[in-house]
Amino acid sequence: MKRLFILTIFIFIISCGDIDFVYKENKNLINPLYEKTEFSTSGLDISFMSPYLLLVFGENKENRFNLSINIEESKTKRSVETNQAVSKLRYELKFVYTIFLNEKSCVVFDKQLTSYFSIIPKSSGYNYGTDTSLEKKYQLAITENLNQFISLVKDKNLNSCL
Repeated sequence: MKRLFILTIFIFIISCGDIDFVYKENKNLINPLYEKTEFSTSGLDISFMSPYLLLVFGENKENRFNLSINIEESKTKRSVETNQAVSKLRYELKFVYTIFLNEKSCVVFDKQLTSYFSIIPKSSGYNYGTDTSLEKKYQLAITENLNQFISLVKDKNLNSCL
């Protein structure tokens, strides 16, 4: 019985020898702009954008880069009822990211990323559920767009001008 237990433990240990961990290499976790960037936004003013940007880029300690984010919004009525009330709205948020390298005084990255979402308004006046849903959709769109931006930037050489 003791030999069977030891054999089982031995086989279990050997079978686990080829396990690779997801975060083995932390290159996927690195934001090359973190604590190196002064950021500013223009265009559409979204209240929770600044705290989220501070979370993503950290407090500027090295002042190597300036990041400018211009946000433009357009709304499209996708479905209109017979009484001309909108039953489905599509939002398009265009983010234009420009990274300026301070030491060389040049632009190193310039890209436009677009996010979309739709909402079905429940009332033509104030509706707490619709407004809360709209705010959550804005948050998701901004989070997704910033994550896409970071994944593009981490593969770029940020020390050479365009």
